[in-house]
Amino acid sequence: MSSWASKRKFLYGGTLAVIILAIAGYVVFANLYQAPTCFDGVKNGDETGVDCGGSCQRLCPSAFLSPKISWKSFGQLGVGTYNVAAYVINPNNNGAAVNVPYHFVIYDVNGDQIVDVPGKFNIPPHRNTLAFLGPIAVGKRVPYKVFFEFTRSPDWQQATDTLSSLSIGPKKYTEDKYGSSLLVTLRNNNVKPLGSVFVYVALSDASSNIIGFSKTIIDGINGLSSIDAPFTWPVSHNGKVVSIEVLPVAE
Repeated sequence: MSSWASKRKFLYGGTLAVIILAIAGYVVFANLYQAPTCFDGVKNGDETGVDCGGSCQRLCPSAFLSPKISWKSFGQLGVGTYNVAAYVINPNNNGAAVNVPYHFVIYDVNGDQIVDVPGKFNIPPHRNTLAFLGPIAVGKRVPYKVFFEFTRSPDWQQATDTLSSLSIGPKKYTEDKYGSSLLVTLRNNNVKPLGSVFVYVALSDASSNIIGFSKTIIDGINGLSSIDAPFTWPVSHNGKVVSIEVLPVAE
């Protein structure tokens, strides 16, 4: 009997020790273990790179293509003031970049720098856009050439196009010797309202040269509704406008 009682005490004691060790191990694990995140500087979880890919919003370098610059230009607003723009092509259907830094440098006919102006903009998914700045004061100097570059590589994130329900309607362009104007009809084909929209336009001549560009902001578009986006230029384009491209971007 004493032998059985001893064995039973040993069994109970061993079971209790195992339970205590298990609890202690869990407490230590719970205090020391850190679940994988997309900001811990380590490739873990379902990531395909360090803090990128998988369930992380940030895209890994192998998952996106670099944006391309199609053209850059300047346009006069008034005496000594200009707008500048660069056309940015985004080849990524599901990739967007926010607060991408860049700068424009404007030169005169002698190649001397007039101004160097920094800015930031968003590159929307599945859409091309303009990096647009203005008005820029140049004093009495006359711009001849403009330079554009990113000052830091875009940080690409997974994203979807929030303007997929938006369609471009009629474009009503008029001009006279005093200036030019354009009304672009935008339609929201969804019952859900759209928020603020930046709308850029680029005017081209018969040789596909950019002869004008502009920007306006639409506060919102109700569901299943249309709205006109207005644009004006202080100069006439002398009947040279043959193509108008409209580039809407969600704010």
